[in-house]
Amino acid sequence: MREIQFNITKAEEGAAFAVHIVPKSTKNEVVGKHGDALKVRLTSTSVAGVANDTLIKFLAEKLNVDRKKVEVAAGMMSAEKMVIVVGMTPGEVEALLFS
Repeated sequence: MREIQFNITKAEEGAAFAVHIVPKSTKNEVVGKHGDALKVRLTSTSVAGVANDTLIKFLAEKLNVDRKKVEVAAGMMSAEKMVIVVGMTPGEVEALLFS
């Protein structure tokens, strides 16, 4: 398993972490760290929230949770986003993201 350090904090309803997205990639994947954020490549463009939908779907599949449990809490129109996963601890999120 790769050692990628980024900050996942306990939120009131789950785990919160920063994500830096790179749109128009060849596949959806976690690729490392960008500052204190998790760097994620997405196949979608960043136009009109399409990247947000792709990010939510990708993270929900990776974390094995319903899409409704993954929220983009901040950065809706930016490459820098804050994501909350409801009902999971930071440790659970980290383990599943890098498995």
